[in-house]
Amino acid sequence: MAANTVNNIAVNNTLTFATAVDVKQWIKAQAQALGFADCGFLSVHHPLFIQQTERLQQWLAKGYEGQLQFMHNNHQLRAHPEQLVEGAKTIISVRMDYLTQTPTPRAVTDYHYPNQGIIARYARGRDYHKTMRSRLKQLALRIEAMLPEWQHLNIGSEQDFIFRPFSDSAPIFERPIADAAGLGWTGKHTLLINKQAGSFFVLGELFMSLELPDDAPVKEHCGSCSACIDICPTQAIVAPYELNASACISYLTIEHDGVIDSKYRRAIGNRIFGCDDCQLICPWNRYANLASVDDFAPRHNLDSSSLLELWQWQEAEFMKKTEGSPLRRTGYVNFLRNIAIALGNADGSKEIITHLRTRLAIHSAMLDEHITWAIKEQQDKLESFEP
Repeated sequence: MAANTVNNIAVNNTLTFATAVDVKQWIKAQAQALGFADCGFLSVHHPLFIQQTERLQQWLAKGYEGQLQFMHNNHQLRAHPEQLVEGAKTIISVRMDYLTQTPTPRAVTDYHYPNQGIIARYARGRDYHKTMRSRLKQLALRIEAMLPEWQHLNIGSEQDFIFRPFSDSAPIFERPIADAAGLGWTGKHTLLINKQAGSFFVLGELFMSLELPDDAPVKEHCGSCSACIDICPTQAIVAPYELNASACISYLTIEHDGVIDSKYRRAIGNRIFGCDDCQLICPWNRYANLASVDDFAPRHNLDSSSLLELWQWQEAEFMKKTEGSPLRRTGYVNFLRNIAIALGNADGSKEIITHLRTRLAIHSAMLDEHITWAIKEQQDKLESFEP
């Protein structure tokens, strides 16, 4: 890396760091070399943590969390992240692009394939959480190796280096941290948007004991646009920047255990794990970047599998094909539940009805309820086409 890239001075082929800002620039360059699209810095004592804890409690009071009962826990750690990792002073927030194919700008095209199972784009390959934490650990080790070069800067490099990587694995305000650290702004759908990269990226954090200056947040650029609110199939975005998670298709198909309310089933369409609609319609995603990490590449044709093909997976096949995959999170029976709903929403077909009936009275009363609903939906479609 050229010395002038990080605003420091090269002496005898070694780097001499003049300020803590130079250290930050070096770390950002290392993060990008490890596959992260960008990174930002935020103090563990930033006032946002108290503010966000209060907002979370207000959100929970409205009952928007559904079965996400863990959101009621660990408010003390959310408000005081320095207690989560003793000795931590700074949080490095990173983002990683995950698209493997550029979608059509401002168009939700998934509904053009009603007999295909649609899986959220982040979940078609390897579980990103492991990838994220592994690369954050590599970043930490690179930082640790440089500590002797920074001892003159009074940033804590003369002390034992403490670090811990996270990716959706602790009570951390992940998106607000990234927002405050300048990785983007919070869109009306409550996801982070980056002006140069849209929103198809995942986030991670590295807590560490070095004390570095905060990065500044960026200006928001949603303006008067309400495309994400208007497109949401279940109207889960109840107001700008406010999401009723219990109505969100991503929550319903991934986190919700048991019966999905019939009022949401038609709106779910053929989405069997997650939903990308609010991102696909967002005008900023015309700038979305493709992944630089191979782990996001779709496995087992999960970007183009038919619903009937997935419906016929036995549990052993499900376990094998979802090894190291986010799909494992939903569980086999809930996965079948999601597919049953999608089959009910597929084009009318006697073949679909036949396949649906093969799983009746085998797994659970919960699944049977969704199968029975799907059969009725299919029968109604076929009857509507009869002369």
